[in-house]
Amino acid sequence: MSDGRVLVTGASGFVGRAVVTALVQQRVPVTASIRSDTTFHDNVRIARVGSLGGDTDWVAALKDCRVVVHCAARVHVMHESAVDPLNAFRVANVDGSMRLARQAAAAGVRRMVFVSSIKVMGEETTLGSPFTERDAPAPVGPYGVSKWEAERHLNRIAAECGLELVVIRPPLVYGPGVKANFLSMTRWIERGIPLPFGSLTKNRRTLVALDNLVDLMLACTTHPAAAGETFLAGDGDDLSTADLLRRTAAALGVRPRLLPVPPQLMLLAATLIGRRALWQRLGGTLQASIRHAARTLGWRPPITVDEGLHRAVASLGARTDAR
Repeated sequence: MSDGRVLVTGASGFVGRAVVTALVQQRVPVTASIRSDTTFHDNVRIARVGSLGGDTDWVAALKDCRVVVHCAARVHVMHESAVDPLNAFRVANVDGSMRLARQAAAAGVRRMVFVSSIKVMGEETTLGSPFTERDAPAPVGPYGVSKWEAERHLNRIAAECGLELVVIRPPLVYGPGVKANFLSMTRWIERGIPLPFGSLTKNRRTLVALDNLVDLMLACTTHPAAAGETFLAGDGDDLSTADLLRRTAAALGVRPRLLPVPPQLMLLAATLIGRRALWQRLGGTLQASIRHAARTLGWRPPITVDEGLHRAVASLGARTDAR
């Protein structure tokens, strides 16, 4: 597949580990950069790298690498403790990424695939008018701002150094090992907890199964037409909140308990308790078009939403059994 070794940063994370596994399966030599102890296939070279920032030393990790897949990042924090959250995101996501790009170019790396975020585009779209790569970015919040700033600086460095940069902006990713809000939602459904989302049938959300995202990322490591491009990721099957809950329940083999609470009432309640942003993620519309990846790379999501959901909940069951 690749004409050289691939460095995967953030290899112990949700997406990074899946990328490493997929590369190993395709017999691509891999270096996995990690911060904590993680077990990989025997053929994976391990590189221990410290915290992301402007002084991170990537030299040893970059040895013999021709491609870098940059998954490492400071991600959205549910309970923020930093005094200056934007600065904390900038140190990791902007300064850390710039440092990696410069050292990669100096080490002879040919291409860098940067995992950004759909949050670079904003938090909401009009129903039926999905984001495209041509839309002007409008990031909201420290995480989205830091990812957009990183993209801009990386494009500048790439132009200066001759590095082939590919940017991927995924929406919410689900799959084996998923955590955070998606895991909580799945547990609620599994336990039969009544959820007041039965009337949320008019909105649409683009999601991406982990297998689909990894497949796109791997295509971007080698496809000649990917160089210098930005791609939005997705399953190609946007879901309403109610549909997502029903299909997740089907994957679990249970019947969901969805209460038909009017969306206007939920919006009012969320506003009164200061959780309007949470409401937006649940009841709002955020769609992303994957046509650019299809036209440029000939890429199609290899699995369906239902297959992705089955794989996600199957891994949850395995973890429950292990406990």
